[in-house]
Amino acid sequence: IPVIAPIGVGKDGQSYNINADLVAGKIAEVLQAEKLILLTNTPGLLDADGNLLTGLNAKQVNDLIAEGVIYGGMLPKIGCALDAVQAGVTSSHIIDGRVQHAVLLEMFTDEGVGTLIRGGGR
Repeated sequence: IPVIAPIGVGKDGQSYNINADLVAGKIAEVLQAEKLILLTNTPGLLDADGNLLTGLNAKQVNDLIAEGVIYGGMLPKIGCALDAVQAGVTSSHIIDGRVQHAVLLEMFTDEGVGTLIRGGGR
C-alpha cells in the first residue's frame, strides 16, 4: 500500500509541496489499482443538506459539479478520484481519517463510512 507524501523540485532547485491527492490518483491510474483511498478531515462528499453522498458514478459526480454541489476545496479531491475511475481504477473512496478504523469500515462493511465513486465496466 503506497503512502504518498510528494515533494517536487523545480527547475530553480526549489522544493515544492505537490498535492498528494493528485499524485496518489495518478499513481493509482498507472498501476490500474483496484481502489484509491483518499483520507480527509470531512465525512466525505456532502449534498446541499449535509447528507453523505456515496455509491456515485462518473456522470453523477459531473452533474454535482455542474450543479455547484461540489465546489471549493473538495473539487481537487473529487477531481482526482473521478479521473482515477475514468482511467480504469475500479473505485475511489473519500473517507474521514478522524474516524477510528475508517479504512476498515469503508472496505469491509456494506454501508462504509465515506463517499464511494465507482468506475465503469469492471
